[in-house]
Amino acid sequence: MSDFRQQALDYHAFPKPGKISVEMTTPAESVKDLALAYSPGVAEPVREIADDANNAYKYTAKGNLVAVISNGTAILGLGNLGPLASKPVMEGKALLFKRFAGIDSIDIEVTHRTTEEFINTVANIADTFGGINLEDIKAPECFEIEQELQKRCSIPIFHDDQHGTAIVTAAGMLNALEIQGKDIANVTIVCMGAGAAAIACMELLIKCGAQREKIYMLDRNGVIHTRRENLPVHKLAFANNTDKRTLEDVMDGADVFVGVSGPDVLPPETLTMMAPNPVVFACSNPDPEIKPELAMATRDDLIMATGRSDYPNQVNNVLCFPFIFRGALDVRATAINDAMKVAAVEAIRAISKEEVPEEVLVASQSKALCFGRDYIIPKPMDPRLCSRIAKAVGQAAIDSGVAQLESLPTNLLY
Repeated sequence: MSDFRQQALDYHAFPKPGKISVEMTTPAESVKDLALAYSPGVAEPVREIADDANNAYKYTAKGNLVAVISNGTAILGLGNLGPLASKPVMEGKALLFKRFAGIDSIDIEVTHRTTEEFINTVANIADTFGGINLEDIKAPECFEIEQELQKRCSIPIFHDDQHGTAIVTAAGMLNALEIQGKDIANVTIVCMGAGAAAIACMELLIKCGAQREKIYMLDRNGVIHTRRENLPVHKLAFANNTDKRTLEDVMDGADVFVGVSGPDVLPPETLTMMAPNPVVFACSNPDPEIKPELAMATRDDLIMATGRSDYPNQVNNVLCFPFIFRGALDVRATAINDAMKVAAVEAIRAISKEEVPEEVLVASQSKALCFGRDYIIPKPMDPRLCSRIAKAVGQAAIDSGVAQLESLPTNLLY
């Protein structure tokens, strides 16, 4: 057993099993405390909420509570191992919500026979929470689940594997293209992978200015094109009217490669076919589509990002999902829409271009960080992320009409 494996097991087992717990926020020491906390005092907020459901935000923890919900069908890079096996990941997500955005979070693992059963289960408990983070649900079911829950629920429903990845990717990509002197409206993009993250990344890049007809998406059968039969709806949206069929065909002259597929699928000789000053996001984890050392040895004019923390430019969902929810909860948003996602993209981009605080350098074990090839995305421990992204997202929710409050609260939790 490796040292790291044992360390990981010990971390989850001690000092007591798991990574999260529940704590009280009010005193419960005296008979009077108990009378207020439960019977008969609890009847008063019950009546207030029965009269006006919005009072749940005033008298309960709903307004700062997010559920992390999974069925365990796409656990990290491990695949479909079932709901219970996903619990450590979901607890970890809850930990990140608390650590980075002060959000209370509870994990829920759902066993079900049909997609409809899962949807019904989540919809039936949704009012308990201020928001729901869907996690590690395989495609194509994840698309149907999220879309249906968004229709049925009056709180934000956010599948982080799709949209969190897309937001961080878009922020890093726009910054990388700026450094390389390229306009997103004019670049040719190759996307290796056609799952939930790939679809969401490309859709958000289009909202940020990319041209759909300049995007070539590949799955296990090669380029997704208009003459392929029986394409599911989510792939059909990226069926390109082209005679190109292989990775080599579409990489010839391409400006951008985005990998959300598997390890070592981008050969160095194919990388040489890209246009000058390319951008490569090889985000398969833990092993990227091409190793950074090999990519940099092959092209000295590229900007590269991966999903790993031991290389520069890590595409890490923790850069956005806690703060997206923080902003949504702060204004009691009923959804997380495109305007809020784009606001998060622009906030992340802006932070990358500013002077990096000393505490971030220390925490990231960096001597210096400056906007450029090796620093296109902020570090996850940057304290500016919470306030800047949350405020931008909250304001976007207000401006786009999905907030229940008319302005950002003055007593924000950051």
